Amino acid sequence: MAKSKIKKEEVAAEEKQLRDYELVLVVSPEVGEDALEATLNNVNQFITGKGGVIAEEKRWGKRKLAYSIRRHLEGNYVLTQCKMRPTWAKELDANLNISEEILRHLLLKVSS
Repeated sequence: MAKSKIKKEEVAAEEKQLRDYELVLVVSPEVGEDALEATLNNVNQFITGKGGVIAEEKRWGKRKLAYSIRRHLEGNYVLTQCKMRPTWAKELDANLNISEEILRHLLLKVSS
């Protein structure tokens, strides 16, 4: 019983740790500058609202896609480096899948 209790405490301590992530978003080119700003603010508020930290955000601008996604040949690229708990990463991934403005996204855990 003592071993299982120790393992549960280790798992709980691991969940409290913040891990480094990189998030690349491809936002629809039809979205205006104000809507793009609102979309990025929503993503950033989700991360910071759950106890995460935004380290850096780089906007790569509008770029041509290698193939069409939802009949679009271009997309606005944004790279965000952040720290958050692994449990919230799954929820963020689910929310980004639902979003209509975001054509594609990639959430990667950065190895330490």
